[in-house]
Amino acid sequence: MKIFLIIIFVVEMKIHFFIILLFFLLFPNLEEDLIKLFRRKEFCNISFKTENGEIIEAHKLILKYRLNQNQNQIEKLQEIISNKSIKESNQIFEIIYSNNSKINPILYFEIKEIINLNEKIEETMKRIYLNENENEKDFIIERKEKQYKFPKLILIMRSELYRGMFLSVTNDTSNKVTDYSELSNKSFQIFEYWIYSNQIKDEIEITQEIINEIQIGIDIKFRIKIQIKFKIKNQN
Repeated sequence: MKIFLIIIFVVEMKIHFFIILLFFLLFPNLEEDLIKLFRRKEFCNISFKTENGEIIEAHKLILKYRLNQNQNQIEKLQEIISNKSIKESNQIFEIIYSNNSKINPILYFEIKEIINLNEKIEETMKRIYLNENENEKDFIIERKEKQYKFPKLILIMRSELYRGMFLSVTNDTSNKVTDYSELSNKSFQIFEYWIYSNQIKDEIEITQEIINEIQIGIDIKFRIKIQIKFKIKNQN
């Protein structure tokens, strides 16, 4: 009997482990998406030079909000990088993008002493979400009743669908796309909020109809759908 109970316990633990693993595989968090954005070196618009003269490219928008929108902080960062190797410099940027001290604990505390690093990624993304600067929210998704403005870089970072689109139309200067998905306003609001937060708004009641509507590219479709199903389970 004891052996039987032990077997059941082990099987259940494996199932729980699988569910947890599946959750993390399907929900890349904001930190992981930010690191991926930096490592890919795509759509960069600011560069830094290491102690040996190697060039490292980064993204102004991310640095601006991670360094609390302070130009002096970027200048301090340039000075730090100019005294570091290419390996250390890449680690510094990954720390700034993700706020992950485990990348290099020594460098993490060193740069925290010099630059005013915004600690919470969620707060960084919230400020980008609330910002109305049209130079930063430089891409429009046009729907029948409204235009939704996003930073192109955030769409690239959060969605392989949009990244692929922007990579394939590099010669196109258009900053607008029409949404033909026929999503309801509520479903599109879910998409908009999720892009910035990786969460579903608590105040939005999720229905099966909304689940069926979320069809915005394979990556977003699965990542949002699974989260919605978890939310419905919690609502019941």
